[in-house]
Amino acid sequence: MYDQMKAVALEFYGKGFQVVNGPTSQPLGRTPWGGRLVEAFTPDPYLNGIAFGLGAKSFNDAGVVGGGKHFLLNEQETNRQASGSSSVAPYSSVADDKTLHETYLWSFYDGVKNGLGAVMCAMTKVNGTLSCENEGLLQSLLKTELGFPGLVYADVGGQSTAFGSANGGLDFGSSSIWSNSTLQSGLTNGSFTEARLDDMAIRNVIGYYKVALDNGTQPAYVGSDEFVDVRANHSKIVRTNGGASLVLLKNINNALPLSKPRTMAIFGSHAGPIMAGPNYVFSVQGSGPIYEGHLAGGSGSGQTSFPYLITPQQSLTNQASLDGTMIRWILNNTYTSTTSGGSGGGGGSDFGGMTGNSSSNGTSMSDPPTLSKRAGAAIAGPTGGTSLSQTIPDYATAAEICMVFINALSGEGADRTELRNTEQDALVTSVASNCNNTMVIVNTVGARILDAWIENENVTAVIYGGLLGQESGNSLLDVLYGTVNPSGRLTHTIAKNESDYNVGLCTTAVCEFTEGNYIDYRYFDKYNVTPRYEFGYGLSYTTFEYSDMTANITNATALASTYPTGALSVGGKADLWDEVISISVSVANNGTVDGNEVSQLYIQYPDAANQPIRQLRGFERTLIASGSSSTVTFSVRRRDISSWDVEGQDWAVVSGDYVFSVGASSRDLRVSQTVTVGA
Repeated sequence: MYDQMKAVALEFYGKGFQVVNGPTSQPLGRTPWGGRLVEAFTPDPYLNGIAFGLGAKSFNDAGVVGGGKHFLLNEQETNRQASGSSSVAPYSSVADDKTLHETYLWSFYDGVKNGLGAVMCAMTKVNGTLSCENEGLLQSLLKTELGFPGLVYADVGGQSTAFGSANGGLDFGSSSIWSNSTLQSGLTNGSFTEARLDDMAIRNVIGYYKVALDNGTQPAYVGSDEFVDVRANHSKIVRTNGGASLVLLKNINNALPLSKPRTMAIFGSHAGPIMAGPNYVFSVQGSGPIYEGHLAGGSGSGQTSFPYLITPQQSLTNQASLDGTMIRWILNNTYTSTTSGGSGGGGGSDFGGMTGNSSSNGTSMSDPPTLSKRAGAAIAGPTGGTSLSQTIPDYATAAEICMVFINALSGEGADRTELRNTEQDALVTSVASNCNNTMVIVNTVGARILDAWIENENVTAVIYGGLLGQESGNSLLDVLYGTVNPSGRLTHTIAKNESDYNVGLCTTAVCEFTEGNYIDYRYFDKYNVTPRYEFGYGLSYTTFEYSDMTANITNATALASTYPTGALSVGGKADLWDEVISISVSVANNGTVDGNEVSQLYIQYPDAANQPIRQLRGFERTLIASGSSSTVTFSVRRRDISSWDVEGQDWAVVSGDYVFSVGASSRDLRVSQTVTVGA
């Protein structure tokens, strides 16, 4: 995480930028229908905090000021921005004090602790007041409770008044609202104080000195159209991290990794290049729900600008040329050959021999598809060749291995309209009906439901991931052929049905966060909802065994106090960050290949803390050779076992039994130990 985010920051530094709109903690992912999840990390506060904190640190180390966003409770695009077309925009989020602290404010503690120099307040409202003019949010929570010393600046349209925003905690604003004469008048008539003006001035420059932008080494700023090559070795980082992030969801009878298959057919527009690319036109009006080309980068403010893009078709074809594999492709989600003689055909909508009603926009399908070979279609066996009709069923029947590539896209400006896609799901079903070794590769923004085909016995393997960047095809190739043993783990829950998620989109002026802390796996666990794949899930080409867990208190003196006693500093009270418990566990690789295991630590609080059933509180990615074992350790901080005390208005360690469990996912916990804290 650190390497990739620092590479991003170094590119900004090399172009002369000094403050960057990132990293992004929120939207956290309260609802899987949120349209802007491509820019953020995960709905789990702990994991989000680790990533967000590393983002702040990496930006600092690269010499640029990170502007963490969006503060706070900014969880959807619908009605986010004030406009004449909506009487309820911007919406106002309302969350209780406990939820606000334990879920949404949590990761900003990490960002501030790791040196975040700036914070972008959101367009939206919290408790009826614009976030960028909200004294409770900015002055009390951010600048006092978290000890944030940097500047607060507004998202577009977030500032509406001069002194409401200044007194509310905004430090950098619009010159049309904060003119010299306006501020001078405010000082004269008492609407504004000199102390607040001084505070704003200091906050505007403190990050500049913190990251040493005054040392004279940064290249001069250049316009976006001017060529300055800042890429260095970043393509290697992108390829490595792309492969490491991919999640192996299904692998029946060790269908993967591949080894010089004789024949292969690949299907779907996501497998190959878009007609004009590799980038698409910048827009903040929303995007998706799918992309008719290989999806490897975000849109909106998270827009990717590729110098080049390696698609799966390109990487698989290169590998096929080395292995002697015969490869065929249909780079569309629907396709009909215009002839039966093998000459080039055009796009169609009947899946090359599939009858039934399909929808090109993926919104409905009234009749289930049925499959039939076209009259006169020749099946040429494993060699294919020009006698093989160019239809999806015929290509699938003739191949030893079939790969179907599907995606889901969304971005700033609009929320998601679907969590599955009829056209793509029908493509998978069509291929699997004719190929008993069908593999599905999914790249998605946010959760993507797979239940239309996941239990199909002919679907032998599924690889699932986010958007992998310019080396996407190579990252996928590394995992498919076993150069990289997959170790990615799900950062969100994949449900069986849309209705299994408890939070949808809010369409009213006031958005009540009535679910409290119970989003994603914490909701699934509390209400005993069975997911298709749980948070933290992911397979490997090898197997791991857990044993010999120990859990010991390392700072009994600290745990003798219910509340933290340290001085207020950057990142809150200093002793919140002290280790209080140490966990260790032995992890053995009892499979046949080397691999990384991502060991995950979950905690169960005493009932008095009023917490979810289990929560992530540590993860370690460890490379373990076949036949070897490794001791994995977790350092548990005071904040990791604290809960927010609404009455005491502080983080409290409740006395009682804390159960620490380590395993391979949130529902695959292998070993546990109980630690008693307090009386």
